[in-house]
Amino acid sequence: MSIARSPPPPETPSPWQIFDSATFGLAGLIAAWGGEARRLAVAKDDVAAIARAAEEGLTNSDLLLLIGGASVGDHDHARPALMRLGLEMKVGKVAVRPGKPLLSGRLGAMRVLGLPGNPVSAYVCAVLFLTPLIRKLLGRQDLDLSLARGVLGRDVKTNDERADYLRATLALRADGTPVATPFPVQDSSMLVPLAGADCLVVRAPHEPAAAAGSPCVFVKLDD
Repeated sequence: MSIARSPPPPETPSPWQIFDSATFGLAGLIAAWGGEARRLAVAKDDVAAIARAAEEGLTNSDLLLLIGGASVGDHDHARPALMRLGLEMKVGKVAVRPGKPLLSGRLGAMRVLGLPGNPVSAYVCAVLFLTPLIRKLLGRQDLDLSLARGVLGRDVKTNDERADYLRATLALRADGTPVATPFPVQDSSMLVPLAGADCLVVRAPHEPAAAAGSPCVFVKLDD
């Protein structure tokens, strides 16, 4: 697998750059899931530069994984760069939070997955979409995420039209029932809740508000 990246710490970012935080976490996940991540050269925020970096990833890889630029704004260049290379796009966005901008397709025989640039969104979308893709490439049959049941440890609001994946901590009641307590702040820019999360509480589209103690479904995160 190949990951296009930004400057990693401890390098000093240039003006308008940020540290590469997403690829370190994703590379660790990929290794834990049975893959091997190969980082590509940093690609400038430019269609031609991204296309050149993507071409490098087409050699000796099973999957081209991009982080950022998967949306459709004026400065989101991943799609046009991959289209220049002949991308056959299957999915252009997903109705989940965090992580609406996501692309999936093929470049010839190679699978392509474009994750959101926000580190939290990239991680959550990796759990939801990269995990089953790696399993499929490895020839495994267990492609569906394992869902567990428990109860909420905090009140949650009515959900909107997107499926919500709330970062949460896990504990056990005296009777052994898992208690999933979502963090009070779920903004996708917040890395600390992600680092402290044990699971993602799944909220279906338009699911009504629920009080603490109500049944819930969650995806347990690996240690």
